[in-house]
Amino acid sequence: MTIKQTITEKLTAAFQPSVLNVIDESDKHKGHGGWREGGETHFRVQIAASAFEGMNRVARHRAINDLLADELAAGVHALALEIRADSEPDPRAARIADA
Repeated sequence: MTIKQTITEKLTAAFQPSVLNVIDESDKHKGHGGWREGGETHFRVQIAASAFEGMNRVARHRAINDLLADELAAGVHALALEIRADSEPDPRAARIADA
């Protein structure tokens, strides 16, 4: 199982998201710190779930970082998080509409 698949499965099981995108951005970081041949070192996670209702930004990040602690310790160098509750608007939709 790839690291991307593991991240996807863990996030799905823990938060039952309505939106989940796990994007391997390792190719954008070739030659930078933490990068290694084969990728799976730099990820972006876009997630929306009702589980994040009432949680502030720091609590949301901690919840995901705690869940993915093993992956972070085993070679995931960077994890960019875009987290929202289901009731919150998608900020990416506003950027697309403004373009």
